[in-house]
Amino acid sequence: MVITQSNINPAIHFASSTICRSRHHLLRNCFSLPRAAAFGRSLTLNTSTTRTRAFSTNDTQDEIIADVEKLPNKPPICTADELHYVSVNNSGWRLALWRYTPSPQAPPRNHPLLLLSGVGTNAIGYDLSPGSSFARYMCGQGFDTWILEVRGAGLSMHGSDTKDVEKSAHAMSEFMEAAVENVTNGLPPGEQQSTNTQNALEKAEIAAVNKEPTGIATAWDESKLVTKLTETFMRLSERLSGFLSESQFNIMSAKFFDQISRLLEDSFIFERFIEVRGKLLSLLETRQNSAVAGQIRDLSRKLVDIIEEGQLSVSPQLFDLQERLITTIEDFQKQLDLIIKYDWDFDHYLEEDVPAAMEYIRAQSKPKDGRLLAIGHSMGGILLYAMLSRYGFKGRDPKLAAIVTLASSLDYTSSKSSLKLLLPLADPAQALNVPVVPLGALLSAAYPLSSRPPYVLSWLNDLISAQDMMHPELLKKLVLNNFCTIPAKLLLQLTTAFREGGLRDRSGKFFYKDHLHKSNVPVLALAGDRDLICPPEAVYETVKLIPNHLVTYKVFGERDGPHYAHYDLVGGQMAVEQLYPCVVQHLSDYDST
Repeated sequence: MVITQSNINPAIHFASSTICRSRHHLLRNCFSLPRAAAFGRSLTLNTSTTRTRAFSTNDTQDEIIADVEKLPNKPPICTADELHYVSVNNSGWRLALWRYTPSPQAPPRNHPLLLLSGVGTNAIGYDLSPGSSFARYMCGQGFDTWILEVRGAGLSMHGSDTKDVEKSAHAMSEFMEAAVENVTNGLPPGEQQSTNTQNALEKAEIAAVNKEPTGIATAWDESKLVTKLTETFMRLSERLSGFLSESQFNIMSAKFFDQISRLLEDSFIFERFIEVRGKLLSLLETRQNSAVAGQIRDLSRKLVDIIEEGQLSVSPQLFDLQERLITTIEDFQKQLDLIIKYDWDFDHYLEEDVPAAMEYIRAQSKPKDGRLLAIGHSMGGILLYAMLSRYGFKGRDPKLAAIVTLASSLDYTSSKSSLKLLLPLADPAQALNVPVVPLGALLSAAYPLSSRPPYVLSWLNDLISAQDMMHPELLKKLVLNNFCTIPAKLLLQLTTAFREGGLRDRSGKFFYKDHLHKSNVPVLALAGDRDLICPPEAVYETVKLIPNHLVTYKVFGERDGPHYAHYDLVGGQMAVEQLYPCVVQHLSDYDST
C-alpha cells in the first residue's frame, strides 16, 4: 500500500437535521413548497408495465440491445454531449446516464469511465461549469465518460414511453434552472416555481411530513370512516410488511394506534378502544387472506362504533373527535404513500441500478475485455467498495479494470464524522415520522441564510467546501441544483456504517468490509484534510482492509492551505491542478493493462 500526504453529499444530511432542530420556521416554509421542490428532483410517471430497454440522444448510435429507443432532445440542464436512459428490470425506473464523448484528438483509451455520485445528489456535481467539470476533464483525457443518476436522482424517472420521458425531463430541467434564478432574485421558497413548470409537475404531497392538518370532515359519516380505517389497516398489513422487518413493522403499526390513542386518553371509551386495538394488531401480523380481511373490516366498524358513542357524550376531550380522527388517518395514509413511493435502499443501487448502467455502458462503448473504469464520490465510492466485497465473496469478476474513491468509507466508527448525528434516524420508528428527507428543498431554503448577512448558517458551507476552494456562483449552483430527496429506507441502511462492523446489507447479516480483502481490483483512495463528513481516518479505516499491492491512499490538503473539504475533491478550484492528474495517472496505469 502506498500512503502519501499531498497537497455533499451526505454532509447535508447533517445540515438538514440541524435545521430541523434549530430552524422550525425554516422547515415550515420548506414543507410548504410544491412537491417537486421539497421532495427532490425526480418525476414519477404513471405506468403499469416495465420493459427492458434503453434509449439515447445520440442519433448515430446503432441499436445494441433489444427495444432501444432514442430521446431526440436532451433538456438544457444536461450539459453532457448525450443523455441516455436505461431501464431497470422489474422496477419501472429509467436511469439517466450523462455521456461525455472524447474528441478524436484526445489520447485513445481502452475502457469507458463510470462516475457515481453521493447520496441524494445528481450528475451536476461532476459538471458545474465548463471550467469546473470533473467529467469534462476526464473526457478531455480520452475517457468515454458516463455519469449515472440512480433512481430518485436528477433526471432519472418512471416513464411509459419516450415522449413522456422527454417531456418530464424538460419540465424538471426548467424547474431546476428556475430554482437558481429565483433564489438569486430573492424570492421566498413558496414562490420559487414558475406556472409552466408547476403545471408540468405532480401535485404537492408535502402534507405528509407537514404537521399542519390536511383536511377536516364536516359531518359524521360512519361508512366512510370504516372504509378509511379498513384501507389503512390493510395497507399496513399488505404493503409495509414487505417494506420493513417484522420488528420494524410492529413499531410502525403500534405508532399509528398511539396517534389514535392520544385522541381518546382519559375518556370512558379508552379501555374499549385498547381491547379492539389489541385484536387489530394481532390480525395485522397475520398473513393476508379473505378471512383476515373480513375480520379487519369488522374490527374497524367496531372501532368506529366506539368512537361514535364517544362523540355523543358531553366529554370535552371528545368534542370534534370524528374530525380529528379522519385528519389523523389521512395524514398517516399520506405518510404510507411516501414510504411506499420512496421504497429503495443502498442495496437497490448496488444490485440493480449500477449493474444495469454498467451493462448498458459496455454495450455502447464495447471495451474489448468487457471492463470499465469507475470513480465514486462519497456514497458512490461506498457502492464501488461494496461491489468489490460482494464479488470477492462470491469469487466472481466485477469487470472493473480499476477504481478511484473520493471521500468514501465502509466504516465510520473510528472517525469524528459529523454524520454521526444521523444515528437517531437508525430508529425504525423514524421512518414513519420522517419517511423522506427533502434535502433539495432544505438546502434551497437554507442557502440565503448561509450566503448573505448575517450568515446565520454559514457553517453549512464548510461542510461542503473549504474556504476559497469554490467560486461562490458554483457553490450556489451546487447547493440549489445538485441535491435530491433521500428515502428513510436508504438512511436506515447507511447508518449501519456508523455501528460496529461497518456497513451491512439490508438483512443486517452481510458486512461489506469483511470481504473487501478478496478483491483483486486496483484502488486509489483519496481523502480531504478538512473533510468533516468523511475524515481521512474514516477513509483509512477501509483502505487498510485492501491488499497492500492493490491500494494507494492519499490525503489532499496542506498545513497552510489549500484545504480540501468533502466536495472539493470533485469541484475544488485547486483539484484541477493537484488532484485530477493523480486520478488520471491511476486510471491510465490500468487502462493499458
